[in-house]
Amino acid sequence: MNAPWRVPGGRAPYLSLRRMEKAFLLLLPVFLALEISSYAPIARLVVGLGLVFTGTWAAIGIARRLVRKAIWRLRNRLIVAYLFIAVVPVLLISILVGTAARDLAGQVSVYLVQSEFERRMTNLRSAAEALARTPAPQRATAIQRLGALFRERYPGLEIVLRDAGAVLRFPSESTLDPPARDWPEVSGVVARTGQLYEWARAAGDTEDVTVVVPITRPLLEDLAPGLGPVSIVEFSGSRPMRLHESPATGKARAGVPPPVNMFDLSIRWATNLPVAIWETPQATEDALLGVRSRLSAVVRQISRESAGWRPLLALLYTIAVGFLLVEIVSVIIGVSITRAVTAAVHDLYEGTLKVQAGDFAHRIPVQGNDQIAELSGSFNRMTENLERLLIVAKERERLQADLEIAREVQNQLLPRAVPVLERLRILAVCRPARMVSGDFYDYQPLADGRTALAIGDVAGKGISAALLMATLQSTLRTHLRGGEMHSPSSLVSKLNVHLHAHTSPEKYATFCFAVYDDRAGRLIYTNAGHLPPLLIRRGEVKPLDVNGMVVGAFPFARYDESTLELEQGDLLVCYTDGVTEPENEYSEMFGEGRLIDVLKRHACREPEYIAGAVVESVERFTGSPELQDDLTLLLAQRL
Repeated sequence: MNAPWRVPGGRAPYLSLRRMEKAFLLLLPVFLALEISSYAPIARLVVGLGLVFTGTWAAIGIARRLVRKAIWRLRNRLIVAYLFIAVVPVLLISILVGTAARDLAGQVSVYLVQSEFERRMTNLRSAAEALARTPAPQRATAIQRLGALFRERYPGLEIVLRDAGAVLRFPSESTLDPPARDWPEVSGVVARTGQLYEWARAAGDTEDVTVVVPITRPLLEDLAPGLGPVSIVEFSGSRPMRLHESPATGKARAGVPPPVNMFDLSIRWATNLPVAIWETPQATEDALLGVRSRLSAVVRQISRESAGWRPLLALLYTIAVGFLLVEIVSVIIGVSITRAVTAAVHDLYEGTLKVQAGDFAHRIPVQGNDQIAELSGSFNRMTENLERLLIVAKERERLQADLEIAREVQNQLLPRAVPVLERLRILAVCRPARMVSGDFYDYQPLADGRTALAIGDVAGKGISAALLMATLQSTLRTHLRGGEMHSPSSLVSKLNVHLHAHTSPEKYATFCFAVYDDRAGRLIYTNAGHLPPLLIRRGEVKPLDVNGMVVGAFPFARYDESTLELEQGDLLVCYTDGVTEPENEYSEMFGEGRLIDVLKRHACREPEYIAGAVVESVERFTGSPELQDDLTLLLAQRL
């Protein structure tokens, strides 16, 4: 029976003491002893650091083991998964929506204040430009009339007009001096003797007009009534900036609007406000135009109606409550589904333990008519069929072993030693697509000092093709060793009659047989339906003749033979369709053209290198090291 702190299945205990925990328990009394004795401060420091390190590491290890123990059961894992899949994303989305709403409302609140601020300054600039365009005789009357018109909307308004002969002011008792003539036409905020003004300046040929309005706290609050406190704060700190003292009007100072509910977030936002310096032409300092408000106040300000914002907020709150209800219902449904799933998984776990112990008669209960019930039924059917599958697996292993033996036998049938010739180097490569191959090659020395070369491709793959290949090869060697061969064509004709008589009608093979005389450098060959061998001579490629049809198909087939004189440097390449017919992912075959390109590039190299280059090119073209068909190459290079 498992201990309560062990995971079922015989795993190591979760709460066993590990190395760091043992080290912590060993260092703790040592540290306490050193602390009480108050000696060896360096030793206390070293032991204390070790105690902290081992304690931290031990705490992490215990926490990890407790977490693993807590989520070992599938039910607990599903609950944790629900938390991360449902609860955590909803929480993060809520935080994201709240943050985005607060930031957007803050930007909107600043935009409302800044746009009204800029509109006021545009009006001041228009007034200054109008005065600058007024003819000189009418300027005194125009400045008084314009000042009286703007004075009510812009409390504290002052205007100074300077031309070549005089300075005009509004009001007449104003002591405002014109700014330096270096100032261009401008509008905005200016700091004069440390105090902030709205101002605008327009200039003509000889005259310039300057309009200033002191910035007070009531002026800022009137930019967007009901939005909340608005302030201008110096940012760079190099020059003092302060608002003008406002006259006592009995009007309460604007504060942050009260929250409509607990979700009505407070907003603090600011934007950059360049402030010109009166005493220094074209110099500016950085300040912040700040707003304190609430989300409901921003919505109310946008709607411009007293009740227009409430339906919008009510709709948002209704959607939020709806989402919350849906989340609660989802959790309830998830828990019920989790219980059903975990019960079925527990039954399957118990069943696997029974099967592991060898009890194939155990069945788990099947309840319901859903996929979980189908899974339980599948488990029961699996246990019923498991013994039969084991028998099939053993039979498969036996067949695999037989195939391995067949592959070894086929490898033994291939020639082991390459004939050593004075003027010709021979190399052959055969790579089966499966365990055994339907391709074959052979080279045998003949009694009269010549050498026989052969390559063939049996129709089909697998065991049947391998058996026909063995029959063809054994028949060929029998004729070669029996001395019955008079010419390549006559030998191929005998092979054709033999295969047709001893194999089924649909079995046939392509076959190319040649006899080479090393002293004369002469090659006599018969090609029975095989792919034409390629002769590479001085960079040119010449396909050899095809002298007849495949062997084994028709007993009356006739075969001719051809003669080829090999010159120094010639390369003769015989190959099967496993070289040219493999396809890539676009169903495009490798083809004879690509083979010729590879042979041309490497015709002067060693036969081993040429064969490797061809095989590598085919694998790179198909994009897979697995062959689609048996691949065989027979190379003969004239020295």
